[in-house]
Amino acid sequence: MAAPVDSPLADRPPAASRPAPVPWVAMYHSVGDCSDDPYRVTVTPQRLEHQLTWLRRRGLRGVSVAELLDARARGEGRDLVGLTFDDGYTDFLTGALPLLRRFRFGATLFVLPGRLGGDNAWDPLGPRKPLLTADGIRRAAGEGVEIGSHGLTHVDLTRADDALLTAEVTESRARLAELTGASVDGFCYPYGTVDARAVEAVRRAGYRYACAIDPGPLTGPHALPRAHVGQSDTAWRLHLKLRLHRWRRRPVEGV
Repeated sequence: MAAPVDSPLADRPPAASRPAPVPWVAMYHSVGDCSDDPYRVTVTPQRLEHQLTWLRRRGLRGVSVAELLDARARGEGRDLVGLTFDDGYTDFLTGALPLLRRFRFGATLFVLPGRLGGDNAWDPLGPRKPLLTADGIRRAAGEGVEIGSHGLTHVDLTRADDALLTAEVTESRARLAELTGASVDGFCYPYGTVDARAVEAVRRAGYRYACAIDPGPLTGPHALPRAHVGQSDTAWRLHLKLRLHRWRRRPVEGV
């Protein structure tokens, strides 16, 4: 029976039309040997396989952030999870890509066009991890992986002066578009650190969206929160992280 017109329920939108919480986006980095991993940025291929299996068994599908946002704009995508891989390590091709193909999942790879073929020099501890070359990035793109910018050289944008901020955000997008031959719509803030100035720079540079970690009141299309996923994340821990995300992340306009 419908609620009377003078009832408070009459003004409440039906459940189907209520906005969904901010979409869940998982943050990965390296996929390989994690025996020396002081920053907890590595998962083994075996652990990643178990985590992707957990998603599938829950009726969830991993996709790129672009595909996730497209679905949300249509009022769909409740069964989609964004999969992101930061920094562009070469082990993405050997450790992550074969599993993504097997599960028929998509992903977004955030790379550093100013460090092509280099390594993770920004990490003072732990092993040197090689980064993808231009050919490696093109190979990932050819496999259907969305390529996004992680800046030029992995600097904290909240500490960058105006010239460096512009170069990291704008020049990285131009270089990647030339490298891949495709539009670069996504950005990822190095270290996950973000402030209003960095958000505005990313928006002005023409990115459709940007990923952070826990942007708080800045949460929106250009500061999407993500959940770190590491080697210790078993099925039970993933379940808790998903529940916590749905509890903490309230609906935000534009996402």
